[in-house]
Amino acid sequence: MLQLNTKTFNPEILYVFDYENIGPTTNKHHCHDFLELSIVLDGSVDYVIGDQKTRIPEKTLLLFNPGVYHHETYEAGMSATQLHIGFRNLTLHGVPRDRFPFTSSIIKLTDFEAQFFDVCKAILLEKATAYPGYDLMIKALVMKLIVLILRDSATSQLETNALKLSYEAQEKQVMIEHIIDYLEAHHDEEVSLSTLSQSLYMSPTYISRVFKEETGESPINYLIKIRLARAKALLKSNANVTVKEAANQVGYSDAFYFSKLFKKYYGKSPSTLLRRHK
Repeated sequence: MLQLNTKTFNPEILYVFDYENIGPTTNKHHCHDFLELSIVLDGSVDYVIGDQKTRIPEKTLLLFNPGVYHHETYEAGMSATQLHIGFRNLTLHGVPRDRFPFTSSIIKLTDFEAQFFDVCKAILLEKATAYPGYDLMIKALVMKLIVLILRDSATSQLETNALKLSYEAQEKQVMIEHIIDYLEAHHDEEVSLSTLSQSLYMSPTYISRVFKEETGESPINYLIKIRLARAKALLKSNANVTVKEAANQVGYSDAFYFSKLFKKYYGKSPSTLLRRHK
């Protein structure tokens, strides 16, 4: 089985939605700069992946790596219900970031099919009920889907060396995992390139350059994302916490600065989340 680092396994969920489509209809050929999991819950649909058209039956999943062009098309009388999940920030040991090293985007599970689709039902139920904390529950369920995909013998047979990293690249990947692990564990403390440098015994310049190459952002920006995500979860789950308390718990002593960052990243102030509790 492809290995996940449990300390740094923290995918960012971009969207989760389901819909039913009835033919005749054809969608636009497109690709993403993130991972997409499309799951055919029932019915059937024709997918054009690259330039190849394939009929996809129910209880089949499609994993689209960044840059893989695809679209759906339905003939008259065809219909399907699908669950689409967009996510990023996934690292598998020895594989480039945000990639699944499978020879095909089309996967039919064997050993864990029943469990996988039970989790899909749980995701739909969470979306429908929208109880407090439902978004965190959905994230946990999506993480379970990913683990079930990696566990299944159908995917282990599809592993390929085509995307395997060189030894040097694997060393960089391990370094990035250490940095992310450090940021997750110390997000509520004073963290700088200097503290990272002292912890990893590497120069700040090298850390900053490699991290940006591998993740697309600086270590400090990554830290900000961790802090804001933790603060958002805290504000949504605890009606008694204040904005200042939330700021302090994720490493910000200045509540005004924290609020500016929060609004810039999420498009709304942290106090907005608190007002929804009242």
